[in-house]
Amino acid sequence: MDWDWAAFHFIRPWLLLALLPVMALAVLLWRSKLQQGLWSAVCDEALLPYLLQHKAVQPAKGLFGAGVLAGVLAVFALAGPTWRQLPMPVFRNASAVVIALDLSLSMDAQDIKPSRLVRARYKIADLLKQRQDGQTALLVYAGAAFTVTPLTDDVQTIASQLSALTTDIMPSAGSDTPAAIAKAVELLKQAGLPKGQIVLVTDGIDGRTIPQMVKALSGYQLSVLGVGTPDGAPIPEAGGGFVKDRQGGIIIPKLAAGPLAELAQAGQGIYQTISADDGDIKNLQALLGQASQQDGKASNGTIPVWDDKGPWLLLLILPVVALGFRKGVLAIGMLALLPLPQNSYAGGWQDAWQSPDQQAQAQYRQQHYSEAARQFTDKQWQAAAHYQAGEYDKAVEAYQADPQAGNADYFYNLGNALAQSGQLEAALKSYEQALAIKPDDADTLYAKDLVAKELAKLKPENPQDKQDKQDKQDKQDGQSSPQDKSQQSQSQGQNQEQSQDQGQEKQGSTENEQKPPQKPEHPDQPEVGQPDQKPQKSPNQDAKGQTVPDSKAAAPKPDAEQSKQAKDLGSVESAEQHQAEEQWLKRIPDDPAGLLKRKFKYQYGRGGQPSTLPEKEW
Repeated sequence: MDWDWAAFHFIRPWLLLALLPVMALAVLLWRSKLQQGLWSAVCDEALLPYLLQHKAVQPAKGLFGAGVLAGVLAVFALAGPTWRQLPMPVFRNASAVVIALDLSLSMDAQDIKPSRLVRARYKIADLLKQRQDGQTALLVYAGAAFTVTPLTDDVQTIASQLSALTTDIMPSAGSDTPAAIAKAVELLKQAGLPKGQIVLVTDGIDGRTIPQMVKALSGYQLSVLGVGTPDGAPIPEAGGGFVKDRQGGIIIPKLAAGPLAELAQAGQGIYQTISADDGDIKNLQALLGQASQQDGKASNGTIPVWDDKGPWLLLLILPVVALGFRKGVLAIGMLALLPLPQNSYAGGWQDAWQSPDQQAQAQYRQQHYSEAARQFTDKQWQAAAHYQAGEYDKAVEAYQADPQAGNADYFYNLGNALAQSGQLEAALKSYEQALAIKPDDADTLYAKDLVAKELAKLKPENPQDKQDKQDKQDKQDGQSSPQDKSQQSQSQGQNQEQSQDQGQEKQGSTENEQKPPQKPEHPDQPEVGQPDQKPQKSPNQDAKGQTVPDSKAAAPKPDAEQSKQAKDLGSVESAEQHQAEEQWLKRIPDDPAGLLKRKFKYQYGRGGQPSTLPEKEW
């Protein structure tokens, strides 16, 4: 046995506090025995049997000491003495499955009810329910391939995205299956997984691309779930009718079972045609489960754990326990060690089997986000639960309290929470920090552009800048008044009353030019004055304070009234801006399909590669 006394410690050192009640109990028992023995010193021995229920005896020092020693050893055993580590085997399922769903127009065909796409989504949901462990990802493709959810252990996240997957969210038409295979392989390689499975859900492929796809697999396994029937059905259009080709004929896509089966065989997987029962999913899951076991065995390893020597101390206690049972002391000691009655709370037994984070995870999956946020100890999960519950301010606080903050995902999530809480400027800064770490992240770029555009709309204009602009405009109007006069004299079709009104207006403008209000030396710079200085006169007023007739000019008011009116107007504008901002933010989670559509369109515009397949619109 390897004795490393330098590493000696207790696994549960806080249990050593139990020595205090053990010693206190020993002192009380010793005093009670001493008091019982003192009666013989003050009473006649003939009277003691009538005074005492039991015969007075002197305390048995040997047995009492053994009992105290047993209590001390029991406390040390519970504390877990240890001085060496042992290797503990562990098992982690390192399997990964990437599901590639075809979102070309042919998936809207209704040869299987309600449609090929709807049935495919149902099958994917069933497959996700069978995934108890391992990592899963989902991507979609038509004329190009896009990632919906990267590899994750949380299949509920993928399941929540299925309802938003429709054919109209794709930015380009077609069915580029080789691009989908390449995207799936890229996800697996980015995760550092040498093995993995790809499940292709489609209604057909171009048989000429099979060698290209097999080469792109790079050793990963490929299985295919065929959707549709050999007879096929027309593709309905949203406005009525059916999709037609360039010659005007109605397109009837059929299930290409032959090429799909050939591809699955070349990819060392299986081919299954979609069925009304769950037989197809069971066959796929059987293959995926077998591959998962092989991948999981490859990830076996060991971790060091401290060897608890506490149970060996219990062997030293057994002789004392046997003597105590014979004397009847054991029953009394057990009663003394019983805890005081406590209130019983429903559900407390869960703490014995699950950690708080595991309990919170279960609440999160049941969409009890507020309860999950209360139980999570992990700050990132706690913030995510607050975010899902609509408690955006608390989500921001949880993200900011995360001790592991600093990566790109952290700043992206923090920016989302800040944006939802109305702190658009802070959200923009958070997105910029995320892009500084990961410049090419499409989600962050899209969110930053969205927030920046909304911030530009909601940013109020500086009142002084507005005044300067008004000064410039009025000056330009004054300078161009002769020209306007010449143009107005040449215009026809105006009545005499309008001409008189225009003449009065020109006269007022001329008077205004002759007696302009006091302005700074530079017209583009506002006049600087003391805080109690009166506001600068409006350009529409002359030197006497009389207002030039103008349909847009307001009557002069006292300075205090003008200040109050401006303050009230600013409050109203601020309230309107806040209301508009809240309405804009409420629209964000209401259309997940629209968000995916704009995301895919943005990614396709930035780096979308044209399809190398023959042109196909369905």
